[in-house]
Amino acid sequence: MAAPVGWQNQTIGYLETVRRIAEETPVERNRVVDLMRVVSILIVVFGHWLMAAVRFDAGELVPGHLLELADWTHPLTWIFQVMPVFFFVGGYSNALSWRSARRRGEQYGGWLRARLRRLVLPVVPLILVWTAGGWLALELGLDWEMLQLASQVAIVPTWFLAAYVVIVTLAPAALVLWERWGWWSIIGGAILAGLADIMSIGFGLVPIGFANYLFVWGTVHLLGYAWVDGQLEGLSRRFGLAALGLAGALALVWAGPYPIAMVGLDTAQITNSYPPRVTLALLGMFQAGLVLLFEPLLERAMRRTRAWTFVVAVSAQIMTLYLWHLTAMIILIGVSLAIGGVGFGIEPLTGLWWSTRPLWFAILSVLTLGLVAVFGRFERPSRDERPAPPAWQPVMAVVFICAGLGLLAAIGIADADGLNGMILSLPVIGVIVGGISRLPSRATS
Repeated sequence: MAAPVGWQNQTIGYLETVRRIAEETPVERNRVVDLMRVVSILIVVFGHWLMAAVRFDAGELVPGHLLELADWTHPLTWIFQVMPVFFFVGGYSNALSWRSARRRGEQYGGWLRARLRRLVLPVVPLILVWTAGGWLALELGLDWEMLQLASQVAIVPTWFLAAYVVIVTLAPAALVLWERWGWWSIIGGAILAGLADIMSIGFGLVPIGFANYLFVWGTVHLLGYAWVDGQLEGLSRRFGLAALGLAGALALVWAGPYPIAMVGLDTAQITNSYPPRVTLALLGMFQAGLVLLFEPLLERAMRRTRAWTFVVAVSAQIMTLYLWHLTAMIILIGVSLAIGGVGFGIEPLTGLWWSTRPLWFAILSVLTLGLVAVFGRFERPSRDERPAPPAWQPVMAVVFICAGLGLLAAIGIADADGLNGMILSLPVIGVIVGGISRLPSRATS
C-alpha cells in the first residue's frame, strides 16, 4: 500500500501548492496571459485528438485526418490554430521576465538557462521513453515504418517547442529592436515574412521559407511587447489590429497561393504552417486583437477563485501535458491494435463516430493525466543556485536541442536501419553539455 499512499500524498501536496500559489497571486498580475496560455494548449490537445480519424479495416490500421476527410473543417482552423496566441502571450511574459532580470543585474546566460530549464527538461523523459520503447518494439518485430509513423505523430509537438525556444533565446535582442523602433519592428518582421514566402513559393527557393520560423513567430512575439508596453490600449487599436489581420489573411488566401486551412496537411502542396507563412503572422494579429477585445471580461472571470485556481493548476503542468498528449493517443491505439482493433471499427465522420468522440476524449484525458502525474515533476525543477553560465553555453544547448527536436518531428525515431540514435541523443546532449540539467556533484569528505 506504500505506492498508493505515496501518490496520494504527492497529489495532496501538489493541490495544496496550487491553492497557495493561486491565493498569493499579486493583484497586479495580468491573469489573462496565463489564461490564454492554458486555453491555447488545451485547444491544441483536444484539436489533435479530434483530428485523428483512425480506423481498423480487415485487420489493417488505416490512418486518417479529419481535415483531409472533411473540407468544411478548414475555415475552423482560423480559430483553432492557436499557436499564434501562445507566441503572443509569450512575448508579454518574456518582456516582463527579461526586464526584471535587467533590473536585478542578472546575466543573459543565467536568465536563458532558467527559461530553458522549465521549457526543455520535460522533453528529456519523453525522448528517453520513446528511445527505450522504440528499441523494444523493433526487437519484438514491429515494422520500422509503423514505428516511424507512430513516433512522428507522438513527437510532432516538439516542432513548436523548438521554434519557441529559438524565439525565447532571441527575446532580449528582439526587445532591443522593439524599444528602439517600436511598431516599425513589427512591420519589418511582417515584410520579411512576406519576402521569404515570395522567394520560397514564387521563385522555388524552398529553404528560404524556413526563415519564417523566425520572422513569423518573432513578429507575433513582438505583439506581446506592444501589449505589455500599453501600445494596444483602447477599443479602436484592438479592433483595428484584429480587422487588419483578418483582412490581410483573407486577401492572401483569396488572391494568393495560400490554402484556407491554417494547419498543415500532407495532401497540400503549399501549407500555411510548414514552414509558417506570412498568413500566420496576420492570423496572429487577428487573434491577438480578439484576445485584447475580450481582455476586460476575461480579467474579471480570472478574479474568481475557482477559475483562477484551475488555470494555475494546468499552467504548472502545461508543457508536460502538451508533450505527452499524443503519446497517450498512440498508447490507446497500440493497445486496441494488440487486441484486434476494438473500438476502431467505426467509419469516421458517421453519426456513430461523432457520438463516440466524448468517450474518446475521456479515455485519452485519463491516460494523459496519468502520464502527467508520472512525468510532471520534470516541469518543476528545484531552484538552481549555480552561478550564471557564460552566454555561449545555454545558446549551444539551444542549437543541439532544437536540431534534435526538429529532426525528430520531421522524420521520427526510426528508419530502415533501426533507431535514429544520433538524432535522439542531440536534445539530451544539449541539456547536459549546455548545463541545463544539474549533474550530481561529487561528494567531498
